[in-house]
Amino acid sequence: MIIGIPKEIKNNENRVALTPGGAAMLTAAGHQVLIEAGAGAGSGFSDEEYAQEGAAVIPAASDVWAQAEMIMKVKEPLPSEYGYFREQLTLFTYLHLAAEPKLTEALVSHKMTAIAYETIQLPNGSLPLLTPMSEVAGRMSVQVGAQYLEKFYGGRGVLLGGVPGVPAADVIILGGGIVGTNAAKMALGLGANVVVIERNAERLRYLDDVFLGRIRTLMSNPYNIANAVQKADLLIGAVLIPGAKAPKLVTEDMVKQMKPGAVIVDVAVDQGGSIETVDRVTTHSEPTYEKHGVLHYAVANMPGAVPRTSTLALTNVTITYALELASKGVTRALYSNPPLRLGVNTFQGHVTHPAVAEAVGLPFAGLDTLLPLS
Repeated sequence: MIIGIPKEIKNNENRVALTPGGAAMLTAAGHQVLIEAGAGAGSGFSDEEYAQEGAAVIPAASDVWAQAEMIMKVKEPLPSEYGYFREQLTLFTYLHLAAEPKLTEALVSHKMTAIAYETIQLPNGSLPLLTPMSEVAGRMSVQVGAQYLEKFYGGRGVLLGGVPGVPAADVIILGGGIVGTNAAKMALGLGANVVVIERNAERLRYLDDVFLGRIRTLMSNPYNIANAVQKADLLIGAVLIPGAKAPKLVTEDMVKQMKPGAVIVDVAVDQGGSIETVDRVTTHSEPTYEKHGVLHYAVANMPGAVPRTSTLALTNVTITYALELASKGVTRALYSNPPLRLGVNTFQGHVTHPAVAEAVGLPFAGLDTLLPLS
């Protein structure tokens, strides 16, 4: 198979979909890797490193898209890339289509096979290709929150861990999954007072056990959320429903009750955001805006700020699936790998993920009806 790796064009997105080591694994298996010149530079990988591993370095993105049978990316295609779409082309990337109706329509109209990293799901419910970026984003959410709490950036002027004789900051985390757990680790390590709000009682018990009671846990309901948000110095949105839009758990009225100069970091912004006042997506160039006296950080590609770490972590988990798709062909790979089938969001002109179909208002077609399973 011919696998194309174009350069990411999203604002300040310095990750790349494949490391030179990943390229070596694909070429060793007999596949051809086409990488756009400079695609790996933001992550510290030179064109020469890819060439040494057998990849062909292609000057123009258009040629990468035109020649490839499967395109691997990090982030969803932007409108300027829709013109490259065509039938018989497979796209393998983070898609987050619930918040991207126009992209969904473009994929459907071109009858693209689009496989989303974030909806590949193992039988135990885990999301293996989303997990490493959730770990990065969870840890980063505390780092950036701590920075924007500094007065210079418009925050309250609060140090997360306080100092002897001065109280630590209150960090409220909505969601106790991978993002929330990693955020809690970082916040606790910096000495903050940490509260995790989660709707799953078993997950709350797990968090209480692993953190040895050093964090507070609350059941997710409007009353608990409102009370906790009012006390927050840093509020982190870490809610995920695979493939679907994030639920709006924090209302605008709740935000109005927050402390002046408090900071919100909504990691769920790429799925629409879990906080009502997160009504726009920001970028690494202009990461924050102020509303009701509260600083909002709503960057949709947070791990792009630490591209070296993120690219290595991403290739660690995507390469196995990429090898299977390339070596077996897309159809046979989908036949044989149920978790991979769950990653298919569009196929043959249909939306094949129910949560995406509901979110974007398009008809749903089960993949099993389009791809009869043996």
